[in-house]
Amino acid sequence: MAANTAFLYILLVSFTVVQVAVASDPDILTDYVLPPNTTATDANYFTFTGVRSIVNSTYPTKFTVIKASLNEFPGLLGQSVSYAILEFPVGSLNPLHIHPRATELLFVITGSLQVGFVDTTNTLFSQTLETGDMFVFPKGLVHWQYNSNSTEPALAVSAFGSASAGTQSIANSVFNSTIYEGILVESFKTSADVVEKIESGLKS
Repeated sequence: MAANTAFLYILLVSFTVVQVAVASDPDILTDYVLPPNTTATDANYFTFTGVRSIVNSTYPTKFTVIKASLNEFPGLLGQSVSYAILEFPVGSLNPLHIHPRATELLFVITGSLQVGFVDTTNTLFSQTLETGDMFVFPKGLVHWQYNSNSTEPALAVSAFGSASAGTQSIANSVFNSTIYEGILVESFKTSADVVEKIESGLKS
């Protein structure tokens, strides 16, 4: 499917996806919230054009996320929703991560994806998604998406029940931080050289 056709598809399904995203941000007592020291605005405040870049464009060479969260789109302030457009070239991976403040509802626009999450009992839930499928990742649980197809890229859109869902990379949080190496060695029941090799790989 051409990128511009996929983009139109995203627009068609986006309204439905947002309706079922579970909100977790505090309720507001006004129609909308303006930034501090702002008393007036216009329709531009409620408009986000940052996804135009995928129209008539080719797939990137590595996994790419285009976010429409509070950081990129101030009009979401207080609205308890946000988006991410996920582009998966052949063989690419969205590595293990969590969203601490929101559930994620993923919709596959084109291609197919292997997805999964692990709950707090260490039970794995994995699935192969085809074009048109949806999958929900519960808030705060470790999950991933992978395009295992050897010939076809994949495109997906994710809706979040928060204007600022947050993304925390498991690998970077554990091995690319200032956690004392001895703690990592003991936690993973491994040796210092293995920990150092992982840390070096993440920094390269």
